[in-house]
Amino acid sequence: MLRFLPLKLGRLYRCLKLLFVIGLFVILLMNTHNLFASFQKNELTDRRFINLNKCPACFGTSWCRKFMNGQISFETWGRLRFLDVFNVKNVFFAQYGEPREGTRRIVLKRLGSNQELTDIDQKICKRATGRPRCDLIQAMYKTEFARLNGDVRLLTPDVVEGWSDLVQCPSQRLLDRIVRRYAETKDSGSFLLKNLKDTERMQLLMTLAFNPEPLVLQSFPSDEGWPFAKYLGACGRMVAVNYVGEELWSFFNAPWEKRVDLAKQLMDIAEQLTNNDFDFALYLLDVSFDNFAVGPRDGKVIVVDAENVVVADKRLIKQNKPENYDVWYESKFEECDKEACLSFSKDMLCSRVTVDHNYYAICQNLLSRYAVWRGSSGGLLHDPPPHIAKDGQLGALLDECANPKKRYGRFQAAKELREYLTQLSGTAR
Repeated sequence: MLRFLPLKLGRLYRCLKLLFVIGLFVILLMNTHNLFASFQKNELTDRRFINLNKCPACFGTSWCRKFMNGQISFETWGRLRFLDVFNVKNVFFAQYGEPREGTRRIVLKRLGSNQELTDIDQKICKRATGRPRCDLIQAMYKTEFARLNGDVRLLTPDVVEGWSDLVQCPSQRLLDRIVRRYAETKDSGSFLLKNLKDTERMQLLMTLAFNPEPLVLQSFPSDEGWPFAKYLGACGRMVAVNYVGEELWSFFNAPWEKRVDLAKQLMDIAEQLTNNDFDFALYLLDVSFDNFAVGPRDGKVIVVDAENVVVADKRLIKQNKPENYDVWYESKFEECDKEACLSFSKDMLCSRVTVDHNYYAICQNLLSRYAVWRGSSGGLLHDPPPHIAKDGQLGALLDECANPKKRYGRFQAAKELREYLTQLSGTAR
């Protein structure tokens, strides 16, 4: 009796597998017309699909002509709408074509899940009418997004503080920078809010409140050396950014020399975002292998998800001198059984001049043995060559950077780790 049990289970498994394949075939057969239609139609020219009909409750219109002219089209699998159920983040790959430049790959983002976008619509309607459904365009003019009319000269901290991570603790200098570099207006370059049209002001504020990633990319552009993807434009609720390359996770098992180079770049990013000539500290709150990508030609590491970035103005902190502002702040290490865990206090990030958060985030979630992602552990620098493992210096520096045992140990460990990785990169070439 027991001998036949595995055979019966095996047959049952094969039958279920066959039924699944048949069911999938039937579904595809029933949707054959929709499949052909998906490949033939460019949905990115549809105003409703990109939510252009919801403006000014949208992210911008600077690229609408390119969308409407059919210059942007989804890549093969992106055209199949029934696959959207697996695309929770609403991030798509597309081809963008210019007559003289040819086509190139770009990334399209809705900046939120379908549920998150529905929620923001309902919030706008409730604030304007008290009901979850309404005429969204009319409702926008009755919300805080329309409060700053043409009579208001500047976007000030008291209006938007706490709306999102970008403006968790905004200074006037930061807000002027955001307005001056706002790309969804023809008259960019002025920090005066009154120079924007009413619809442009509402779009800026909507973006700032819902998902400020486009404003981070515009305010700290890649053209000026910041480690972020390049912002291209928007139409409705579809934002276009430059395609960087494969995600960092694809390099988890790359040759040792490549991983050392990537690790060095990650520590350089942590340093640049913490200490720079502009005295803005940009703290990454969501650090995972999916949020960084690597350029295929230059091998450069870039941050590709900048939604959760706290920007602290060090000049303002030095000027206001909050309690203990000049005392170095050490982020607390906490073991966690989940992926990409970080412990932080936004209040501390906003009130201290010297903070080790970015070193902590990169070391714990990407480089050290504490890093866990998709069931794998050991971090990007796992399994070093025998002579490096035997030396013990790399492991000790990574441990101290992630989980310091000495006071202010992470600051010193991060400095020495960057130097050590530079040395390893040099010997690898």
